[in-house]
Amino acid sequence: MKWLQDGVQKWRRSRALAGLRDPQFAFLWDQPPAGEYVSLDCEMSCLDPKLAEIISIAAILIKDQRILLSETWTVLVKPAGQINPASIPVHGLRHQDVQDGLALADALAQLLHFIGPRPIVGYYLEFDLAVINRSLKLGVALPNQAIDISGLFYDRMVSAHRPEVDLSLSHILLSLDIPDLPRHNPVNDALLAAMAFLKLRV
Repeated sequence: MKWLQDGVQKWRRSRALAGLRDPQFAFLWDQPPAGEYVSLDCEMSCLDPKLAEIISIAAILIKDQRILLSETWTVLVKPAGQINPASIPVHGLRHQDVQDGLALADALAQLLHFIGPRPIVGYYLEFDLAVINRSLKLGVALPNQAIDISGLFYDRMVSAHRPEVDLSLSHILLSLDIPDLPRHNPVNDALLAAMAFLKLRV
């Protein structure tokens, strides 16, 4: 019934594009390149998804079983408001550190062109994507498939009859024999998520 699936996909695409406020991003609904993913991480001004502003982003291309570090995109973003002092010890970014960052709209436009229609990989992606979707104001949510490594790890543990699962990143990395890196650096966090993803999809 491929013809039916194709028809449904075209209908969903046209319906989504009808609500898209900025047609320059219509490419997000294209067919993603086979075997390609983008690992994403954002650092935020605070931990409330309704108030948080993006202050740094990193994205790394994954192709088949390879992490293409040469295809890494990262940027600092200048927030409209202040960075919550409680979050500064976490990511190490002060207000003055991001004053030369890109405007949010420019940063997100570059990010979407980097990601394209590829599936997005990350650790607890829900928070990052909630802030990105709120900030984009596209009229519709990003259509990209979201693949959370915590969910993949949980599924693996449940299939191994271990329903009580520690989903902390430290435990996931230890279980997968992945070397840890300094955290809350968006490039490092995106790289760790990419490595975990490749191990979990084997």
